[in-house]
Amino acid sequence: METEHHGFSDRPNRFPWPPVFYVFSLVAGWLIELVLPLPLIGGMAAEILFGIGVLMIGGALAIDLAAMTTMHRAKTTIMPHRRSDHLVTKGVFAVSRNPVYVAHTMLVIGAGMISGIVWYFPLAFIAAYATQKFGIEREEKHLESRFGKYYRDYKKRVNRWI
Repeated sequence: METEHHGFSDRPNRFPWPPVFYVFSLVAGWLIELVLPLPLIGGMAAEILFGIGVLMIGGALAIDLAAMTTMHRAKTTIMPHRRSDHLVTKGVFAVSRNPVYVAHTMLVIGAGMISGIVWYFPLAFIAAYATQKFGIEREEKHLESRFGKYYRDYKKRVNRWI
C-alpha cells in the first residue's frame, strides 16, 4: 500500500511524544500554581466542579481502558512511536480516531476540576494541540502509509477527536 507517505510506514515517531505532553502539563500546572496561584470558583460551585472532575476522570479512565483492550485484542501497539500492525476501527475507535488522546485531555481537565488548579485548563488544550502536531498528524501519515484506502475511508467516517 504505497502512498506519498511511504517514509512513515516503519513507525510514526521515534519518541512517544503524546504521553509526555500530558504528563508535562500536569507537572507544569502544579508548579505554576505554586508560584502563581489562580483562584477557582469557591463554595457550592467548587463542590460541583469537584464532582464533575471525578466523573470526567472516571470517564477518561474507562475510555483509556476500552481503547487499550480493543488494541490488545487487535494485536497492535498502543505505543504512539511504534508501528501499527492492524487498523483498529471498532469500539471507542468507532467514535474517535484518537480516543486515548481525548481521554488524556479529559484527565488533565478533570484534575483541574478536582484540584482547583486553573492552570490545568489551558495546559490541557496546549497538550492536545502539541499532541496533534507532533503525534496525531504523524500517526495519520503512518496509518495511511500502512493501510491506504482502508484508513482514508475510516477517516471519512470517524472524527479525529470527537
